[in-house]
Amino acid sequence: MIFALALASNSNACKHLNWALQQLQNQGMLLAVSSAYEMKCRDDVGADYLNAACLFESKALELSSLQVLIRDLELMTGRIRPSHQITLDIDLIAWKTQDIQPWQYNTKKMPFALDVKIPLYDILPIATFHVSHNHNYIQLKYDFGGYQQ
Repeated sequence: MIFALALASNSNACKHLNWALQQLQNQGMLLAVSSAYEMKCRDDVGADYLNAACLFESKALELSSLQVLIRDLELMTGRIRPSHQITLDIDLIAWKTQDIQPWQYNTKKMPFALDVKIPLYDILPIATFHVSHNHNYIQLKYDFGGYQQ
């Protein structure tokens, strides 16, 4: 399956995002990694976030096992719910079983927030993730341990 994932952190963000990408690579193949974007916390209570996205393919993981993996990765970084200090947040946004099939979307995450759409559009330029106006988020060129395409 191919999965479109949104990643975010506002606590030692570069370290946690790099670590998460390494763990995902160990479970399959990273097809693409977006730029990172520095964005304000949605509710203006927590610290600024580093947001990114990736396309991840795994022949071994099904939807339910990926969701367990995501939750485990968040917990391994010390993620505490609820909290405004987020070590790692990974959201499953879309998936498909074959490259030629259309994307299926996680309706629990819709409508998609800008911090999801902007990084995803870097690597998956489809109408669903297009933002029609210019945004003023800072695009950062981290290499994410060499994973960035």
